[in-house]
Amino acid sequence: MPAITPEQRDLLAICALRVGSKSVDWNLIARTCQSPEALQVVLGGDIPEDSAVARKNLTLLREALPVIEDARARVADELEAAEKAGARLVTVLDAGYPANLRLVPNLPPFLFHLGDLEERDARSAAIVGTRNASEDGMRRAARMARLLVDEDVVIFSGLAKGIDTAAHTATLDTGGRTVAVMGTGIAAKIYPAQNKGLAARIVDEGGALVSQFWPTSGPATWTFPRRNVVTSGSTMGSVVIEASSTSGAKMQARIAHEHGKQVFLIKSLATKEPWAAKMVAEGKAVEVAELDDVLSRLGNAKRVQQAAQLRLQLALAGL
Repeated sequence: MPAITPEQRDLLAICALRVGSKSVDWNLIARTCQSPEALQVVLGGDIPEDSAVARKNLTLLREALPVIEDARARVADELEAAEKAGARLVTVLDAGYPANLRLVPNLPPFLFHLGDLEERDARSAAIVGTRNASEDGMRRAARMARLLVDEDVVIFSGLAKGIDTAAHTATLDTGGRTVAVMGTGIAAKIYPAQNKGLAARIVDEGGALVSQFWPTSGPATWTFPRRNVVTSGSTMGSVVIEASSTSGAKMQARIAHEHGKQVFLIKSLATKEPWAAKMVAEGKAVEVAELDDVLSRLGNAKRVQQAAQLRLQLALAGL
């Protein structure tokens, strides 16, 4: 792992602050600590955001700061685990933080990753769906991945069984780049275990594994919804192949809409599932009948990169 900067260590230490079972809101930390100057303000016991969330967390921050050395010890242990796993770190302080993700309000303060994060990831789409996929669903996911790869789109998904596995695998088989957003820490055991080989293949063939959690974190019920946030936030849009009303992919469709991203629902899904038909009817999603329905709406990657750079420059300027 490249040397960790003092600013990165300070950011991680703020994330590791705890009072009992409570910690300072990580999305708040990510939004407010995008410059060294802002980071020092937070370390000094203030939060440069005027919001109800900031006011609620300010008391917690001030109560936790006197024991920040305990947090720094936690950070040291986690960084050691990440280094042993061969992972690298990128934070909201860094220019290499993913461009699409920097533009959403509930971005994570840091990411650990195996494999490179690349500028071309700005032109990307998430392909997601149920773990209990039908054969038709698996074929549709694979076909969509292949078609998008042919148009130089980077494919993101969540490394779950079912639709995610079909999307990652088809992308690799076509010679494309895929990024798996994990629901566990980067140094933890791969979940599900059956995708350990797929995870290794993704890294070996030029893709990346990405995690927003502490490196040693195992799977938990709350980690997968957060994984959906990053999968949506990291891309220009989400393509949902199959998803019931209780599926995490349905949640990602909602999150993508809230992010202002494009939501693409395969025609068979929009026909079968009432929740999907409702999103299309309300103008919150696009029914996809052919590839052009996706490509024509994905957006401009260069504009995304420029917007992310501007966001970082404003943070550095203290605006």
